[in-house]
Amino acid sequence: MDWTLEVVIVPVSDLGRSIAFYRDQVGFHLDHETTNEHMHVAQLTPRGSGCSIVIGSLPSQNEMAPGSLRGIQLVVADAERARAELVGRGVECSDVMVIDERDGGTFFGFADPDGNTWAVQQIRARGEHPLLPSDHRGRFAEDTES
Repeated sequence: MDWTLEVVIVPVSDLGRSIAFYRDQVGFHLDHETTNEHMHVAQLTPRGSGCSIVIGSLPSQNEMAPGSLRGIQLVVADAERARAELVGRGVECSDVMVIDERDGGTFFGFADPDGNTWAVQQIRARGEHPLLPSDHRGRFAEDTES
């Protein structure tokens, strides 16, 4: 049986500010924003990912302090290019660090406006062998990286 990780709850203090950060600066796709009598949440997905984040006022989010999530990890084929893209959109990032010369040993990081931290790992093989085939990426299949 396969077990897939599909959603990570990220605790934030201001939904609008966080949507703008993740969508406009980090480049995640806003899948939906939902408001009802029980919650106000948004789901965003990194380009090419099978896992999304949910931010807002779900009961489980209200149990976590905004900014308390540490080290959520993203993977890219080229860390220098990814970092330059984020910096160009106004995201403050750490320098790229090579911990190990082997593929997978290069990282940089950033934080959202609340202080939730992200690690970005370079795995060059993802450029030629993404985890999700392009015909299974749904809304992201039309996205191209420039």
